[in-house]
Amino acid sequence: MNSSVPSLKSFQARRRKLARALAGGVAVLPTAPERARNADTHYPYRWDSHFHYLTGFHEPDAVLVILGGPQPRSVLFCRPRDPALELWDGMRVGPRAAVSRYGVDEAWPIDQLDRRLPALLANRPSLHTPIGADAGWDARVTGWLNAVRRQVRSGVTAPDTLCDVRQAVNEMRLVKDAGELALMKHAAAISVSAHCRAMRAAAPGRYEFEVEAELLHEFRRNGAEAPAYPSIVAGGANACILHYVENRAPLRAGDLLLIDAGCEWQGYASDITRTFPVGGRFSAPQRDLYQLVLAAQQAALTRIKPRAPFTAYHEAAVRVLVRGLIDLKLCRGSVDGVIESGDYRQFYMHRTGHWLGRDVHDVGDYTVGGRSRPLVPGMVLTVEPGLYVRPGPKVPKAFHHIGIRIEDDVVVTPSGHRVLTDGAPKSVADIEAWMAP
Repeated sequence: MNSSVPSLKSFQARRRKLARALAGGVAVLPTAPERARNADTHYPYRWDSHFHYLTGFHEPDAVLVILGGPQPRSVLFCRPRDPALELWDGMRVGPRAAVSRYGVDEAWPIDQLDRRLPALLANRPSLHTPIGADAGWDARVTGWLNAVRRQVRSGVTAPDTLCDVRQAVNEMRLVKDAGELALMKHAAAISVSAHCRAMRAAAPGRYEFEVEAELLHEFRRNGAEAPAYPSIVAGGANACILHYVENRAPLRAGDLLLIDAGCEWQGYASDITRTFPVGGRFSAPQRDLYQLVLAAQQAALTRIKPRAPFTAYHEAAVRVLVRGLIDLKLCRGSVDGVIESGDYRQFYMHRTGHWLGRDVHDVGDYTVGGRSRPLVPGMVLTVEPGLYVRPGPKVPKAFHHIGIRIEDDVVVTPSGHRVLTDGAPKSVADIEAWMAP
């Protein structure tokens, strides 16, 4: 498994690509701020995904400026070195080292940002920045623009077009390069190992949080920074809550356990869901529903290939699920009729997947020109059909409180697709064999 950090050249290439898209304008991107957890501690810091995609820079209090035009430049504003503070909080890169370490053309202390930004904006046709992401940031942007406008009598012009830079970066991030795919493969491998460990740790009488601890241990043991999102460890009826994260209930023999969990590795997410019996053996109703969800996922996977519309694999999964729900007497009517009426949404109420990358629900439009976006090699997405059966009129009691989801991470390749997470047991036979004493 290749777990290397992206190269300096890859970040420089991304900045050059964005600079070309600016048509002489200027982009200004801040990283994420630190967030206080309580009176004297902060939440673990994580940088802004767009900012880090373009820089690889890990520290807070930093802003990237990219100047377009015939001679593009990148300027980084970051915290200066401070031996007294570094004693408490760790080493800082500082502006001088940032130029060589991160390949920017210039770097300045962050406290010079307000003084230098107006000059960088002067006589530029457009400003590209994350508009509306933060009210405080918007106010600073307005201040810089007004500072340039006050120079109009000196022949200086301010940008007359304000654009949201995130749209351009979203498009860049949507298709992953070889280095990114290697990192995502490594994230997936760690998460597969964690799911395998959790399956064997689950037993009647243990608690959901104990199984979550096994996941976290495996993530950190393999060097992952953190979970990519709050882990869902949902036993029994809790599996019918799509975003259940309380993880406090005891596990009961005879129940299914749904685990939706993935780690973040070098800034890239994985996202896996497996559902399995706490006691190691599926009951007949559980097996029937599980086999149906698995068949829906297999049908969806066949539709993932270049030029296929994004919606195609969801539509394939829905048709298989609806056919099965009719056969199991959970829905009534024809396949087309149940789909048209939406009756199946009582049991399946979400889409079959989403983009995956630096964010677990990664950036990128799903429609282009009013049509479902065609898939291209290098896109990464999840495939996650499910069924969630709550008690209700005409719902057979044998299916009550059964929640099942099966999710894998999939790369679109030139010839079709590749599943990154198929190492985690998924068939009924493989799960029962893995969990056997």
